[in-house]
Amino acid sequence: MTPPAPAPARPSGGRAGGDATRSVLRLSVPLIVSFWLRAAFTWVDTAYASLLPVGDASIAAIGLTMPFEFMMIAAWVGTSNGLTSRLAAAMGAHQGERIVQLKRAARRVVYALCGIFVGIAAGILLLADRVGLDPATAGQFRVYGSVILAGSAFTSFWSILPDSVVKAHQDTRSTMWAGIWSSVTNVLLNTLFLFVFHWGIFGIALSTVLGRIAGLVYALRRAAAHERCRVDRGEDTVPGVFDRPVRAILVLSLPAATGFLLVSLEGFLINGMLARTSSPTPTLAAWTLFEQGTRFLAMPVIATSVALLPVTARLWGRGDVDRIRHELRAVLAFAFAYALLFVLPFALFAGEPVVRALADAEDTRRFAELGLIFLPVAVLLMGPLFQFRSLYDGMQRPRPSLVFSAVRTFLLVLPLTWLGVRLAPQLDRPEIVGAFAGYTLGVGLATLSIALWTRGRIHPPVAQPA
Repeated sequence: MTPPAPAPARPSGGRAGGDATRSVLRLSVPLIVSFWLRAAFTWVDTAYASLLPVGDASIAAIGLTMPFEFMMIAAWVGTSNGLTSRLAAAMGAHQGERIVQLKRAARRVVYALCGIFVGIAAGILLLADRVGLDPATAGQFRVYGSVILAGSAFTSFWSILPDSVVKAHQDTRSTMWAGIWSSVTNVLLNTLFLFVFHWGIFGIALSTVLGRIAGLVYALRRAAAHERCRVDRGEDTVPGVFDRPVRAILVLSLPAATGFLLVSLEGFLINGMLARTSSPTPTLAAWTLFEQGTRFLAMPVIATSVALLPVTARLWGRGDVDRIRHELRAVLAFAFAYALLFVLPFALFAGEPVVRALADAEDTRRFAELGLIFLPVAVLLMGPLFQFRSLYDGMQRPRPSLVFSAVRTFLLVLPLTWLGVRLAPQLDRPEIVGAFAGYTLGVGLATLSIALWTRGRIHPPVAQPA
């Protein structure tokens, strides 16, 4: 059903949950801190894994788990994007009944996600030894992958609802503190489990799972406080309900999740290509360091995309497309400046010491250092993809980002990475260099395509989407 037109915007006096829409870059600052800390989860795991007797095999196992974790991130981000967009629009329109519906529907989605990923964890536990890996890597993968996925299914997915609520209230500071609590707890438990209990890769995985509980508890408390304030203000007077609230979430969630799932598919298939190279373990370990480095350094830009979503949703509900265009230009300019002024100097001056601290074998170090050449370009080109996705999700038009995600994966990244791996030996270069070059070129062409498509296509809505 089509709801009534949203109520006129009223000043909120700076209160979270009011109608005053803050700038994306202002909302992004706490998210940048939070996302960097959350990304540090994996770096902490990698750093501690490098200290184990089978360090490179453990790093390779973490790399093999990353596509599965990205599947989890896809489900998490997709659901959160859909829920945040719907909640923010309902709050902007003062439709309290819809907010209650959405929260109930989100719990049903979370139950389903938990069951799916526990099943995937069981599959890793049973099949890790049967996929052609060397015994050391297979053993580490079986333990790390199954514990991470089964445990995180419960400690991660249940944070979707409170995280979406605080973001819809434009309270990104609470998201930052949840990340801080999770990261500090993870480091403490990693140290305890590895150096005191000597639990090896199992302790590293378990600390990551348990570390997320601290952030979850904090987020639950902040979300409850925001919702009490919203109800007490008595502003939710506009009628309107969803006929199918779960479907209302999934209509926006599934395209967003599919985009991330396609990135996960890229990870699976690229790992498969690299596992069949002439030096699989150092090649996989080097690719893991490159992939983790790219995502970690891209976190500030990804954070701006997360802030862009609820801001766009509120502005879209009011038909303020001029402000949407302004915010999009601001986040794109930030992405360019950040890559040029921070990522490039980091790769030039700090990349090699970090690689040598994490990698054991000389081949792994040499391969990973070659990736530093491509790192700033990959970060520069990856970030805007997330920003454009959030733009379309906020406008409740998920189809363009889904189409371009498919183009990126099937027509650009995978074919060009495969071609690079095949051509590199003929050019007297390691196969990993071909993977770096093909991947970076594919991401760049995908970003250029969606940027050109978006020009001139941000128009006012005819009616607020149902």
